[in-house]
Amino acid sequence: MSLPIDAITEVCRVMYHDSRDRLLRNGANVTPTRKPVIALLAAPETSPSVLYGLYDVLLSVGAVFSDMTTGEPGDALLDVRIVAAGIEPFRCFGQVLVEPHAAIGDLTDVDVVIVCDMYTRIDSPPHGRYPREIKWLRRMHASGSLIASVCTGSLMLAEAGLLDGRQSGCHWAYRDLFRDHYPRVELTEDSILNLTSESQGVITAGGVTAWQDLALHLIARLCGPVHALQTSKVFLLAGHEHGQRPFAAMTRPRQDRDAVIGECQAWIAQNYVSTHPVAAMTERSGLKPRTFARRFRSATGYLPIEYVHAVRIEEARRILETEASGIDEVGYQVGYEDPTFFRRLFKRKTGLSPAAYRRRVAGILQAPNHDRPTATPR
Repeated sequence: MSLPIDAITEVCRVMYHDSRDRLLRNGANVTPTRKPVIALLAAPETSPSVLYGLYDVLLSVGAVFSDMTTGEPGDALLDVRIVAAGIEPFRCFGQVLVEPHAAIGDLTDVDVVIVCDMYTRIDSPPHGRYPREIKWLRRMHASGSLIASVCTGSLMLAEAGLLDGRQSGCHWAYRDLFRDHYPRVELTEDSILNLTSESQGVITAGGVTAWQDLALHLIARLCGPVHALQTSKVFLLAGHEHGQRPFAAMTRPRQDRDAVIGECQAWIAQNYVSTHPVAAMTERSGLKPRTFARRFRSATGYLPIEYVHAVRIEEARRILETEASGIDEVGYQVGYEDPTFFRRLFKRKTGLSPAAYRRRVAGILQAPNHDRPTATPR
């Protein structure tokens, strides 16, 4: 017998909160002094993996490592609360239930606010979507709270003006949206954790699982590096030492602002091995070279030759992921006759050599046969 999704969700919720309540009630010692307060700001667009991952890891600090190594729970060092615009329960991404501990209007004394990811389309900024949250974030920042974000949570910070004149991390897929709608923000698209504005009270983390790097950084800041290391051991957390580049794909949303450039994009997608691709596109456009370069960059955000390299490297990734061709042959297939140049360019664009990239994805794409279920033909 299968349970309806609402029943499953409710069972998981009760088990989760009951286990946490027992830890705090019977296990972890509660220190009498005030613990740092961390508010996790959530909305219906939030991913449960980010929200509850942060909640689980941060709430465990000080308590779980000692329990796992000595059998005696230690002090719970952080006061972690899930907050939202209102106190009413709601469902976030995937219809997962969220029950806020507090509404943002009821909180004034917060050490750290973490804006969890807020999904939006890659070409649709969240203008006017979070007025109450933005007003609260500005007030918290002005009162001295550290404001952090995960993934697309940085869009809410940008909407609040907290990133104006500052660098910011975000998911690599939103680089064009930042360029087009938040020109006062310098997006560092390879960042896993951007700390350049930490002294001004702002930290931004990159795509989705960068919440893990943010959590360890905040634990080290609030509780000390020993607790950060212990927490990493409990949850098997490791840093994204190569940044976002090994994961990033070329974003090519359909653009209709410039039909001439759009036709050139469609052509190069099929003819990237052309010997002189920029000259060929320029000729097809009927424009003078400087005019073509200016219009191409305005429409795509790339210089023409940068775009060609991006298309070629994206195709090289695909070949490395799916075929067994030699590295030099891969470079030749995508238009590079000089294998040394190809290897250097690939590493500059992805953060890994072609061989290292192939090894990284091999473990994902090739599961052991004995673990792979056999499909039954219909």
